[in-house]
Amino acid sequence: MFALDGIDAADRSRATAGAGQIVADSSHLIMLLADITLLSLSGFFAGMVNAIAGGGTFLTFGALTLVGLPPISANATSSITQFPGYVTSTLAYWHDLRRIWRSAMLLGVMSAIGSAGGALILLALSNPSFRSMVPWLLLAATALFAAGPWLKPKGTVRTGKEESASPFALVLQLLTSIYGGFFGAGMGVMMLATLGLTQSGDYHRLNALKNLFAAIIAAVAIVVFVGGGVVAWPEALVMIPAVAFGGYAGVWTARRVPQVAVRVVVVAIGLLLAVYYFAQG
Repeated sequence: MFALDGIDAADRSRATAGAGQIVADSSHLIMLLADITLLSLSGFFAGMVNAIAGGGTFLTFGALTLVGLPPISANATSSITQFPGYVTSTLAYWHDLRRIWRSAMLLGVMSAIGSAGGALILLALSNPSFRSMVPWLLLAATALFAAGPWLKPKGTVRTGKEESASPFALVLQLLTSIYGGFFGAGMGVMMLATLGLTQSGDYHRLNALKNLFAAIIAAVAIVVFVGGGVVAWPEALVMIPAVAFGGYAGVWTARRVPQVAVRVVVVAIGLLLAVYYFAQG
């Protein structure tokens, strides 16, 4: 009787443990699917808003932190997810860039140096230190993004010959690139504004330069981040194709949705994320 009771108790214990494991596995699977869904949707909409008005970094960085990545890893991984969009935007302007590549070389070198410096500064920080900076960075980037329409440079008349980069232009590009390698949100708007102060030509020429330098900044930062071992590759591989599809869909959406509406949504997301990080301490 005691033996039977012992066997029954053991069986019940194993059955209970097995049921508990099944529940735990199911919960883990549900959380995994929820994370994949969140990353995919945020990547898709990030690609879409980048194609319309910019600001996709707010979505990718926010989603990566919400699924549990430390801030530094989320920032590094977000840079990787944005990179394909920078490359395709640069290729779209390749015809324009071929005519001005000599004047862009020095600014491109400064972009690489600044990006490496910014990325190395980020890796030198601890996650708590960087996390305390995140809400302030988000507020600054959100304000910069909101002011974007007023910061767009007005085209100036071209002289017909390539201009060399002035020392002032090199310093501004270096500072912008340090910020881009360190955090990156709002970098495009910032760079377009600084290029407008130092470069002549119409808006499309300045935008072509901006896309080229953004690709360089992202590429160098990615090399540093990969070397530092802070990239979350599973999350990145989920988001990259979603960003690509979103960018394609954004072209269609841009013809139907006013940029003002998209800009308002992105600014609201930036403010909400800043409030969230302030509240989290």
